Amino acid sequence: MRLSPFIMPHPLLSDIARRFVIEPGAAPAAVVAVAWRGARGWEQADGASFALKPAQPEVDCNAFFDLASVSKPFTALTVARLVHLGRLTFETTLADLLPEARGTLTGSASLLLLLSHRSGLEAHRSLFAPLIAGLPFERGAAIAEALDGRREGCALPADDGGYAPVYSDLGYALLGLALERLEGIPLDQLVEREVCAPLGLEVGSARLLRSRHRDFVERCLPTETIAFRGGVVKGVVHDENAWALSGHGLSGHAGLFGSAAGVARFGRALLDVCHGRADAWLDAPGLAPLLAVRPGGTLRAGFDGKSAQQSSAGELASGRSFGHLGFTGTSLWCDPDAERVLVLLSNRVCPTRNNPRIRAARPAVNDALFAFRP
Repeated sequence: MRLSPFIMPHPLLSDIARRFVIEPGAAPAAVVAVAWRGARGWEQADGASFALKPAQPEVDCNAFFDLASVSKPFTALTVARLVHLGRLTFETTLADLLPEARGTLTGSASLLLLLSHRSGLEAHRSLFAPLIAGLPFERGAAIAEALDGRREGCALPADDGGYAPVYSDLGYALLGLALERLEGIPLDQLVEREVCAPLGLEVGSARLLRSRHRDFVERCLPTETIAFRGGVVKGVVHDENAWALSGHGLSGHAGLFGSAAGVARFGRALLDVCHGRADAWLDAPGLAPLLAVRPGGTLRAGFDGKSAQQSSAGELASGRSFGHLGFTGTSLWCDPDAERVLVLLSNRVCPTRNNPRIRAARPAVNDALFAFRP
């Protein structure tokens, strides 16, 4: 798939990053990007603003951010690609791929129910807890605990529509493990093979990006200061379960790092698929199950839809917009009607996750990005 060249960093976008993220104290650093499709095809611009101390002038729009749960759309697209290639179906169950899931209730859930957060799993369990206590981490025990993480009232196999949606990292962590077993390679290599390499994206796990860029850690923005992990987390995944399960690799729910330009290119590729411009990589029917509107909320399969009120996408994006948020302060929104992609990458968890200002900043940033005209 050919993607047109980027517009160079734009000062107006740097001002958007500063006014809506840095000045309100929502994050110490941010890069924003916007892409739009016009008569000349795709065009793109980005901008950065940093308030780090001491000053780090070498950190600019090429900075790498921990994408956190913005990794989930990449996992979902990897599933769609494997369906496209005939390696599995969306109805394939977790137990079909992950031996540990056989004979468990969670193992009966289809990949589509896991992708759409409708498998009946809890939102989260602290699988990493032994590490806090200074004990060895046993991956097999963690997988068993994730499989056992059923919500109250979800003690029977789900029907085709699944249970009421509850956003669950556990389902995506298990899904990532299942994909590894199917293909016989680590998940980061699989996502690279099926998504990032074909699309030419500057997105990958810490392990892969470290192997490509000797200055990866220097280009990474720090996230949280966490005592049991030795202090400032920088150049390694912030999510504790992903760190415990995959180290410098990738879990299904978190573990990717990327630049704003790379994430924006991903959004552009998604809209190209929506409009039938990328059939060689993935056709519109192959993406449709991930974007289908589902009952019970805005959660789709690998993406979220725009809520009717107070959406983080802002007021200007259309109701058909889809995207995802990341706990570290990241977001991606794609509007198929306006053919516009909005990206905000920040490290709002630095130095602590106890900073809720991003909730008000995100909609303002996205409205400003949507309204941007070079």
